[in-house]
Amino acid sequence: MNGHELMTTSPRQSKPPATDANHFVLTFENNRYASELFGQFDQNLKLLEQRLQVEARPRGNSVSISGDIVATNQARRALDYLYGRLQSGGSVELSDVEGAIRMAVAADDQLLLPTMERKAKLTMSQISTRKKTIVARTPTQDAYIRAMERSELVFGVGPAGTGKTYLAVAYAAQLLERGAVDRIVLSRPAVEAGERLGFLPGDMKEKVDPYLRPLYDALYDMMPGDKVERAITAGVIEIAPLAFMRGRTLANAAVILDEAQNTTSMQMKMFLTRLGENGRMIVTGDPSQIDLPRGMKSGLVEALQILRGVEGVSVVRFKDVDVVRHPMVARIVRAYESQSAVQDESEHMDR
Repeated sequence: MNGHELMTTSPRQSKPPATDANHFVLTFENNRYASELFGQFDQNLKLLEQRLQVEARPRGNSVSISGDIVATNQARRALDYLYGRLQSGGSVELSDVEGAIRMAVAADDQLLLPTMERKAKLTMSQISTRKKTIVARTPTQDAYIRAMERSELVFGVGPAGTGKTYLAVAYAAQLLERGAVDRIVLSRPAVEAGERLGFLPGDMKEKVDPYLRPLYDALYDMMPGDKVERAITAGVIEIAPLAFMRGRTLANAAVILDEAQNTTSMQMKMFLTRLGENGRMIVTGDPSQIDLPRGMKSGLVEALQILRGVEGVSVVRFKDVDVVRHPMVARIVRAYESQSAVQDESEHMDR
């Protein structure tokens, strides 16, 4: 425990059979870190109160936590983790607090014995490059990073805003910097152009850049810009539409296929069979946003069915609760999913 703790426990009066009320005081040794932990105008503590329904009252380098015993222990784990992050030279933003809260709540589901609760520490998977360290913000992101570490082929599927592509590119950059792979290949189907790139204006880079921009953005976030440019020029980093993958064997490479829901069955099979010796492959996509012509089956949907249970293949499914963008994005995703479910049920009844 990084903070010194004083605690008292008393029966909760308002909700009889639920659980006991809990109160304790955390005191952090470093005043500057404590100030950063609490946030400007105590915004981090306010977020903690809002998400966990606890009361967090700061005083100097201490904070008094009161509320439901489960929620207060989740708050303690979150604050303990974030303080340790500051001690290690990291920073704490609101998004980090949100992530710590999600992981603290998820940790309770993994605890088998009540006696383990007080000893439990948050452990979040992370990806480190020279420019940036990314820490998992949801249990699913944590599972995704762990899957990339142990499996040769990983599928990350789910709604936008869950970090599927961003984490995949970050992991590929980490492998490249550590010398675990010799190159990175980033690809996505240019379905908006029907992959008839010859009809688009400009040279090849100008033709494909609009479709591959999200991959570029993630890459520049992980590595210094000049290093990315040199790597692209040298062919160490290759960003190309899926149509350019045919006939190749990608050995010693980290290969990412983004927007895979827009691949055909033939394209997906072609891509997956490009995996070479010492290669890693990550496929990301959202099966609810298929832009293929009506009646054409998504290669991603088919692959998830065919490869179920195949050794060396991991599938991580993200949900709306894993959206790490603006909270409104998660609400939008849920609204669309609800409407889709209603339409599916209506179509089923009409048959």
